[in-house]
Amino acid sequence: MPRPFVAVPSWEPPPDPERPAAEACGDALMTTASPWAPEVRPYLVERAVSERADVAPPVECARPRVAASRPSVADALGATAGGITPDELALLGPLAGYAASGPVTDLFLNGERGLWVDRGAGPEHEPSWSADESEVRALAIQLIARGGRHVDEATPAVDVRLGRGIRVHAVLPPLSSSGTLVSVRIPRIADFPLAALAKAGMLDGDQEAALRRAVSERRNILVTGAGGTGKTTLLGALLGEAGPKERIVLLEDVAELRISHPHIVSLEARQANLEGSGRIGLDVLLREALRMRPDRLVVGECRGPELRELLAALNTGHDGGAGTLHANSLDDVPARLEALGSTAGMSPDAVARQAVSAFDLVVHLERHDGRRRVRQIGRFELDGARLGIAPC
Repeated sequence: MPRPFVAVPSWEPPPDPERPAAEACGDALMTTASPWAPEVRPYLVERAVSERADVAPPVECARPRVAASRPSVADALGATAGGITPDELALLGPLAGYAASGPVTDLFLNGERGLWVDRGAGPEHEPSWSADESEVRALAIQLIARGGRHVDEATPAVDVRLGRGIRVHAVLPPLSSSGTLVSVRIPRIADFPLAALAKAGMLDGDQEAALRRAVSERRNILVTGAGGTGKTTLLGALLGEAGPKERIVLLEDVAELRISHPHIVSLEARQANLEGSGRIGLDVLLREALRMRPDRLVVGECRGPELRELLAALNTGHDGGAGTLHANSLDDVPARLEALGSTAGMSPDAVARQAVSAFDLVVHLERHDGRRRVRQIGRFELDGARLGIAPC
């Protein structure tokens, strides 16, 4: 089969001989704006090198040696539920076929030790994947670059968004003692209405009715749970129930929420540049969002000092807001809020008084045997001067 014609991008001066070959190869591929298919990339490097005699011989980039039976993006996309397009999956390069192989929620690439795929029942090792450390590092550099950020020794841990919500996180050695780590989150059940989640077993009929009523009555909702329990999915479904004439302003560290609503305004935090300046965090975005006349103010995940700004906003007439928070159980939520409040200089008493009046409902999710479901719905209360929580 003849090779497809590929336009060769402009080539930069020869790479620094002191620099690792894998990084040089990653930079070469980063000069392309298009999501080249894995089968095309080696030919792209070969063509570019053949037309520039002053360039060092090519190195093998992150192109895993996989079995011929690996599913293609186009073939497997029909099994996905999140509306992810082939072009979006192609941004994942050699990981694209695995991301499309059924109801995949996460991919974990642990250096040269291999690839693990989570299809809803927990991570499973993928025997058809094989790549050494230099290849994994080159792949990490490519993926982060496609999200508009950089990962290197100065910034060895980076989170980016690809397409409309594929989240990629990369960690380089020496921050990682086990090689380059790449974690990919695939929004498989984004844009699903609340009724579909209830039908899938995430919540029962009473819980569905209670949450619909809370959205209709513009209650402020905090969705909690451990990683991978479906917090983002449930939050997106809840916001999809908001009235079509309401303006939702959404703030995220890395944009991944996808909401079926006609009026969504999304803001995404920005990391510092190579000089260490230019960072814009969620706390700054929250202050800007208040000037945008939001009908519903939403923080994708509270992780630090932005909690102070959110509590202040929800206590000053901004009802119908929402956010998510990592917590192992409903009883652990008050302690988590106090810990985050301390990063913003808030005392436990201040956190308690503001949280009680800011949030009307706390919805806690858990994951058991691969199934995500609403475990409890509670509300904050004052236990003396401390923050407590009681089930509804």
